[in-house]
Amino acid sequence: MKIGDKVRFLSETGGGKVAGFQGNGIVLIEDEDGFQIPTPVNDVVVVSTDDYSMSKMISEKMDAKEKAEAHARTELKDDQRSIKTLLNAETAGQTEEEELEDDPADKEITFKRPAEERKDGDRLSVYLAFVPKDVQALPDTEFETYIINDSNYTLQYAYLHAEGNAWTLKQQSEVEPNTKLFVEKDTVMEIGQLGHIALQIMAYKKDKPFLWKTPVEAQFHIDAVKFCKQNSFAENDFFEQQALLYPIIENDVVSHPIHLDPRKLKDELYHTESSTKISGTPQLNKSEKKKDNLLVIDLHASSLLETTAGMQAVDILHYQLDYFKKIMNENLNRKGLKIVFIHGKGEGVLRHALIHELNYRYKHCTYQDASFQEYGYGATQITIH
Repeated sequence: MKIGDKVRFLSETGGGKVAGFQGNGIVLIEDEDGFQIPTPVNDVVVVSTDDYSMSKMISEKMDAKEKAEAHARTELKDDQRSIKTLLNAETAGQTEEEELEDDPADKEITFKRPAEERKDGDRLSVYLAFVPKDVQALPDTEFETYIINDSNYTLQYAYLHAEGNAWTLKQQSEVEPNTKLFVEKDTVMEIGQLGHIALQIMAYKKDKPFLWKTPVEAQFHIDAVKFCKQNSFAENDFFEQQALLYPIIENDVVSHPIHLDPRKLKDELYHTESSTKISGTPQLNKSEKKKDNLLVIDLHASSLLETTAGMQAVDILHYQLDYFKKIMNENLNRKGLKIVFIHGKGEGVLRHALIHELNYRYKHCTYQDASFQEYGYGATQITIH
């Protein structure tokens, strides 16, 4: 129902023409005398339509349709895409924005340049580096740990640390040729807890032949005392700031090889009596143990440590004393046991330090010079009472 329609009343005789509308469903019906009668919409019925108004409305719709088609033809003419592309786009309902999502510029770059090799880089050189964030703020600053691959080989490595006889994998990854890789960030306290660490390394080249490199296993001790001293950190070729470098491999030579003695390894796993003996100490046979009830410990730095690189004399002395106390504490309950500590003659610094510890901590133990014939002039024998 619209203005101009002819209607008649349903509840009474008569009718008229729709002149307008009011709110709440009221239509204004104009009769033959020109009076407008407010009437509910549901009380009238359309008997004829204003043909002029209807034709005008249809004409307007047709004009709008023709304009839309003309605009579409213009866009189609300007579109340089093929008919097949247009049909596929129409079938899939793709819009201009959806097509832009497949822009090649947005795709992930998978191309990788081959590793650049340098002259004399076919000899393996690998380092473990500790870089302080602020070398002037030792020991309160943090330290960044890196694996440095100074060679033309790609390295696959495992970085581990030991807690007693148990090893824990800290990181396993790959290092590209002639690069360094960040491992972790630690405080001095956290580094001190590492203690004994190890690296297992396998070297190879990708997509080209190469000379065989034997897989490397190296382990060494981390001394937290060095991280408190500025002179432990030096200028280097790998970082702009000073760093502490532990050489793992230099020019194909392993700096910290692992020496595996099957008998000692078995002793450590089963916590036998011989597990208290250290690397480099001659093993006593069963008859000697039973007869003499004797334990021999070599305190020379070369027997206790894989390397003393970067350590000062005081650092080595502290390590030897710590090991001495460890052996003593482990055997205090073995009454009658004799322990020979081989410390060397030298200037007598280590021997005097041992005597001081015996007089202060182990007053119930007696001591004397060990047999000159068996151990020379640089050994002290202690008896547990």
